[in-house]
Amino acid sequence: MRTIRDVLDEKAEKGHDKIYLIAPEPNLELTYGRLRGDSVRLGQYLMMQGLEKGDKVSLMLTNGYQAAKLFIGTIYSGFVVAPLNLLAQASRLEYVLDHSDARIVFYTKDLEERLQNALKNITRDIILVEIDNNAEDILPPEGELEGLELPLVTEEDDALLLYTSGTTGVPKGVILSHKNMVAGGEYTTMAHELTPEDRALCSLPLYHINGEIVTAVTPLVSGGSVVMPHKFSVSNFWEFISDYRCTWFSVVPTIISYLTSATDIEGKGHHLEQVRFGRSASSALPPYLHKSFEKTFKISIVETMGLTETAAPVFSNPMDSKMRKYGSPGQAVGNEAKIVDKKGDVVPMGTKGEIMIRGDNVMKGYYKDPERTAEALEPNGWFHTGDLGYMDEDGFIFVTGRIKELIIKGGENISPGEIDDVMYSHPSILDAAAVGIPDERYGEDILCCCVLKPGCDCTVEELKQHCLEHLGEFKTPKVIRVVEDLPKGPSGKIQRLKLRDMEAK
Repeated sequence: MRTIRDVLDEKAEKGHDKIYLIAPEPNLELTYGRLRGDSVRLGQYLMMQGLEKGDKVSLMLTNGYQAAKLFIGTIYSGFVVAPLNLLAQASRLEYVLDHSDARIVFYTKDLEERLQNALKNITRDIILVEIDNNAEDILPPEGELEGLELPLVTEEDDALLLYTSGTTGVPKGVILSHKNMVAGGEYTTMAHELTPEDRALCSLPLYHINGEIVTAVTPLVSGGSVVMPHKFSVSNFWEFISDYRCTWFSVVPTIISYLTSATDIEGKGHHLEQVRFGRSASSALPPYLHKSFEKTFKISIVETMGLTETAAPVFSNPMDSKMRKYGSPGQAVGNEAKIVDKKGDVVPMGTKGEIMIRGDNVMKGYYKDPERTAEALEPNGWFHTGDLGYMDEDGFIFVTGRIKELIIKGGENISPGEIDDVMYSHPSILDAAAVGIPDERYGEDILCCCVLKPGCDCTVEELKQHCLEHLGEFKTPKVIRVVEDLPKGPSGKIQRLKLRDMEAK
């Protein structure tokens, strides 16, 4: 069966002393054998606290040695891990803790006040366990836990409960099974031709699907290893890759933008010859930024696409750089994809419609929300992504926007991504995002918010002239705002609809 327990048991049997995880800050290494043993002990500890199979275990932690062990160990031992988004506001944390039915929360001292504030209005008893994320061990000695047998797990059992960082309304709790998570790891392994010799750098948080599946579960499935610092930092990104001989890394476009504009690695003595590729996901990678990174660092970026509801990967560009297409997240790998019209009929190649996905990675459903589950999941297994795009003759997907984010100006559909791409091509722009705003004449017009690169000085008039030159008058934003930062989700993905809310205020 495809369960996290089966995968880890197999890897521990074959390579008990092989390294799975390196935690730079405490300078600790975790072998497959130690991970399996500590996962068993964690399960026994949770049972001693009164938890039963399928109960929810929340983590309020940054990335790190114990965070990774608790994430994998919770699932291994038959419980459901429910990580908490550290960027969430107090009201959102309160909602998630309540709605998820969390029985226990592991947290660190620096986050205690935020956790306590979120728990003020929750009447249900929740066990709180303060830990040291850098400690080598946080559990009672093995002898105190003997005699407790872990519950059996099957591939259809719940494994992960993760709440989407939706732009409006309450978040949806996505339930992924063991099979979903293993499939996510398998599809990532297939897409990038990973081997047990590969080592990833984890730059994204373990409370986001990318960090969880792509850089925590995938090395487990492929038998490789992962370097997991507490968080992403421009200052030590290349240093970690060099010192720990990472062969690949997974990032988001915002990180690529920061690295491209703020990093000079010439003469630093970094060893990067072992790096096979970088992987970009979570939102569209503007072609200009894509090419700029590759030119600057001489490292190939593989653009991909994934969703929380699909255990991360759905599309990936080929590993052969000659076969890739800039501006596309690639072809379906492992799962199936199709483009449909509003009636649900498949449209011809090159025709825009909604992107749908079917495969073993597609979620079981939304937690305690049968209505939204029924809307998103068809009885035959096809999942409505809510993304708009088209498929070319080679099976490459081109995403043109979200159904709810599409700008309709004077009856004409405009993809906000098209505006973004032009803004990113301006040398002064670090971040950019366009969104539709109400307009008496056209119904909707365009707002674009931009963040300038450090040290750059550029006026709104210059940016508007740049848009007129590359987009024409009709698609040039009516309003351009230069701001200090853009609202983002936990992965760094820009949340467009919040820009509209900010403008309305």
